[in-house]
Amino acid sequence: MPSEGRCWETLQALRSSDKGRLCYYRDWLLRGEDVLEECMSLPKLSSYSGWVVEHVLPHMQENQPLSETLPSSASASALDQPSFVPKSPDTSSTFSPASPATPDGTKGKDESQHTESMVLQSSRGIKVEGCIRMYELAHRMKGAEGLRQWQEEQDRKVRALSEMASEQLKRFDEWKELKQHKEYQDLREVMEKSSREALGHQEKLKAEHRHRAKILNLKLREAEQQRVKQAELERLRKEEGQVRLRALYALQEEMLQLSQQLDASEQHKGLLKVDLAAFQTRGNQLCSLISGIIRASSESGYPTAESQAEAERALQEMRDLLMNLGQEITRACEDKRRQDEEEAQVKLQEAQMQQGPEAHKEPPATSQGPGGKQNEDLQVKVQDITMQWYQQLQDVSMQCMLTFEGLTNSKDSQAKKIKMDLQKAATIPVSQISTIAGSKLKEIFDKIHSLLSGKPVQSGGRSVSVTLNPQGLDFVQYKLAEKFVKQGEEEVASHHEAAFPIAVVASGIWELHPRVGDLILAHLHKKCPYSVPFYPTFKEGMALEDYQRMLGYQVKDSKVEQQDNFLKRMSGMIRLYAAIIQLRWPYGNRQEIHPHGLNHGWRWLAQILNMEPLSDVTATLLFDFLEVCGNALMKQYQVQFWKMLILIKEDYFPRIEAITSSGQMGSFIRLKQFLEKCLQHKDIPVPKGFLTSSFWRS
Repeated sequence: MPSEGRCWETLQALRSSDKGRLCYYRDWLLRGEDVLEECMSLPKLSSYSGWVVEHVLPHMQENQPLSETLPSSASASALDQPSFVPKSPDTSSTFSPASPATPDGTKGKDESQHTESMVLQSSRGIKVEGCIRMYELAHRMKGAEGLRQWQEEQDRKVRALSEMASEQLKRFDEWKELKQHKEYQDLREVMEKSSREALGHQEKLKAEHRHRAKILNLKLREAEQQRVKQAELERLRKEEGQVRLRALYALQEEMLQLSQQLDASEQHKGLLKVDLAAFQTRGNQLCSLISGIIRASSESGYPTAESQAEAERALQEMRDLLMNLGQEITRACEDKRRQDEEEAQVKLQEAQMQQGPEAHKEPPATSQGPGGKQNEDLQVKVQDITMQWYQQLQDVSMQCMLTFEGLTNSKDSQAKKIKMDLQKAATIPVSQISTIAGSKLKEIFDKIHSLLSGKPVQSGGRSVSVTLNPQGLDFVQYKLAEKFVKQGEEEVASHHEAAFPIAVVASGIWELHPRVGDLILAHLHKKCPYSVPFYPTFKEGMALEDYQRMLGYQVKDSKVEQQDNFLKRMSGMIRLYAAIIQLRWPYGNRQEIHPHGLNHGWRWLAQILNMEPLSDVTATLLFDFLEVCGNALMKQYQVQFWKMLILIKEDYFPRIEAITSSGQMGSFIRLKQFLEKCLQHKDIPVPKGFLTSSFWRS
């Protein structure tokens, strides 16, 4: 339609007008309150709206179909065509009402034309108005789209700024963190440096401390060595003093015996041509001299070597004195014998002259012993060196007993409990020794060895150690030695085969703990003096019961035990001793020698054969000793041992037989048959119950 073109021209003209060339600013909201008021004020109708309402709407109501079609067509055309600018009311006379001066005839015609024209014009106006509205709507939509795009742009800028700010914040945080790391690293380096300096200083102090400690330890070690050396010297001095004191006692005892012999020479006073009182006076002076030396040594502590030498010189002088006296007595006796022989010869000649000539008779031959040898008197006393050894062992036993006297006499319940536990731990394992397997025997040995070494052992469900009491070790050693001897006295006496397992354990303990061995010997010698060998002599003033106890008899309530029981106990202890000297603990150090080996058995046998036999005792002990130890002595000494057996048969048997009554011949016959059988077969059998290699493998 032509009008549509004009609308676009109008719009183009409006766009080219001053108002249409106005620029749109996105920040118009920030320019002032007037703009905001225009935006916030209620919408207003256009100035054309009143005219449209007055002139167009009534006609639209009358011509409904037209009004229904026109708006739709107008709307359609408005949608299809761009809006146009309506003419002003002043210039649009065609839309004004009819003039009243118009004639009536023409008035109707004109009115109809005018009405149609108005309808058309109202339709066009509506279309124009619609175009205006559509333009405004499009402009608003464009503005809204622009605003939306601006907002989006602003949002993008805000996001970009936010991201940039976030990135800058991150960079700032990273820079701050880097700075903190640097500061921390610097601080750490400073701390490490100071720590290194402190460690260096500490190491330096430690080195100085170690150096000072080393110097101090050296000084302490030197002081300890000096103290140990002084203690060792003191101990050696005491031991030497004790040895000298015992030697002085032995010298005094020998001096008193010599003095008694000097007094016994009083019976030869009539024969002597010298003054016997001078010998006795000098003997008394020498006895007083030794007594004074011993008294002075006891007051000063221990005797010195000079004191011992002086006592030995006095004893030697006493011996020389007695020897001189003996020579005088011998000379006097010889003179007396010659004088008697001369007198007897004179009397014999006188008798022969009275009886007449008769055949002279030869004097009877001197009594000869077995083998054509003249009998010489054997000694009754033990040798001096053996007696000293015996007394030394008894002193060791007495000193040990005095050491733990405080423990045995303590009234404290705790001390009594410790004493009881230690006694059980020492004696119970020894009681368990029998002909058991070697492994069990080793367990018993290890338990005893651990106890003596100060290690804790289990006894009666409790842990026991000799370190619980300062006197514990001495107590255990004494009780252990006493128990070994008691086992020989009781167990071995009843079961001869038990001697070997008990002896092998005792020998092993003896080798590792020598003091226990000395105490075993001391107990053995005290209970069985014949194991020394030593035959106690009865001294004047001694009670009979005390003498019987010295002989080894048990005396209870003034009743002495039976001879059979006495011999049985002596036999058990001699068998144990004979087993000890030939056995060694198989797990010990084989390079060391036996602490009390077969040489002591040879010494015992030689010494007992040099002493006068005792009725019933000597034969019993010789048989038990040779049956247990004869095979070992035969292998050790061979020809010499067989010579000794021949000596026993030819020379010693007659002596035993001479003092043995008819009721006591059993032990003598048993010994004689055993010895003759051995000499006949030229072999001594291995004793029954001897421990073989199979015993230790079981």
